[in-house]
Amino acid sequence: MMAIAAAVSFGLALLLDLTDTTLGDTVTAGTLTTLGLLLIALHLAGVGTGTRSLKWRRGRR
Repeated sequence: MMAIAAAVSFGLALLLDLTDTTLGDTVTAGTLTTLGLLLIALHLAGVGTGTRSLKWRRGRR
């Protein structure tokens, strides 16, 4: 899920850069690129994967 959000962020950054526009003073192509990199880092760290296994496996005796 984080990777999809990062792809959307990179896509918006590319569109803003190609059209040479901004979405205000704080949201620019550089800001969206930084957001995309943060989301990629979170995805690689395993945040948002949704699979947690807290079951303890019992060994055979």
